[in-house]
Amino acid sequence: MMVSFGDPWPELNDGIYYRDLVRATDTGATLIEFYSRKYENSAPLNGWLQRICNKQITVDGNVATDPDLILRGNEELVYHRLPWREPDAPYLLEILYEDNDVIALNKPSGLQVLPGGLFQQRTVLTILQRHARSQAMSGCQELQPVPVHRLGRGTSGILLCAKTKFAKSRLASFFADGTSMVGLCRKMDLRQNVTRNIKKLYRALASGVIVEDEIVINQPIGLVRYSGVAKGLYAACPSGKSALSKVTVLKRDLQRNSTLVQVEIQSGRPHQIRIHLSYIAHPLIGDPLYSIGGVPDFSDHESLDQSFAQDGGYKRPEKPVPGDCGYNLHAHRVVFPHPVTNEIIQITAPLPPILQMQEESTAEDGLYRL
Repeated sequence: MMVSFGDPWPELNDGIYYRDLVRATDTGATLIEFYSRKYENSAPLNGWLQRICNKQITVDGNVATDPDLILRGNEELVYHRLPWREPDAPYLLEILYEDNDVIALNKPSGLQVLPGGLFQQRTVLTILQRHARSQAMSGCQELQPVPVHRLGRGTSGILLCAKTKFAKSRLASFFADGTSMVGLCRKMDLRQNVTRNIKKLYRALASGVIVEDEIVINQPIGLVRYSGVAKGLYAACPSGKSALSKVTVLKRDLQRNSTLVQVEIQSGRPHQIRIHLSYIAHPLIGDPLYSIGGVPDFSDHESLDQSFAQDGGYKRPEKPVPGDCGYNLHAHRVVFPHPVTNEIIQITAPLPPILQMQEESTAEDGLYRL
């Protein structure tokens, strides 16, 4: 039986403090001009006015309530984003493997790995930090693990974390090496024997019946403009960065018009499997964002909503965003050399029932040293 840890989330998070130092180029600007120009993606003009009136901004430690205050340069500005209730998220993490250098977790779907957007506290990182503090209070000299890669919020399965700086550096290089290898050899065939430090296998439920038994997808992935996502959205893009996925059909379900697949990824682009399967016209069942072609649905062009939420920021867009869940994608197996001993470690995460084949059972799941 696997060990799990975590505590229920508090109703509200702690809020966030954002600090800025006024540079010479901003000298002479007013307070409202500074924030509405520099952080236009955070809130509309009226939203920033509300935040100033609510005494959420200080200048050199003093509360500023005059939006027309002229900045002279070199002031320290602090904006306090007030505490808010984050969307529901799981709080328990299962330990698949642990030693003095590495911990492998079984991340549930719906839990974000690192802070971002609406999820600043309800993340894997926060659970790890709290666990490390509780270990320290009990007298254990436990190092604080940190994730060395990401999984999408809706993706479940294996998440590798490092307990030391050395382990973090080695593990991060394993992931980076595979991605750079694809960049150097864009048309590399995964069916060849390619030497790499880490092997990652996923399970997924794709829509439609895939005819081929095996497909290698090398469609580049890059950022495209998308309403509601300030920095852009990752999608299939000819000018994007190289990405390579090998899809193997495990089971075809003609009645439900679906295909259970195993996906091995050599590179690690954001949302790679979701994008690649939708690119070949078999998007993940339940994926609210990516449609056929590996891009979101651009047909509904919404205008920029200048209304703002209670905290002054933009309201959540009605269109789907990358963190939305609903699909079945699971990081099932990973094989890598231990960052310190170089011993080959294979870790397997139990499969959700919907991603299991009939003959499979959870008895095979666990840790193997090869």
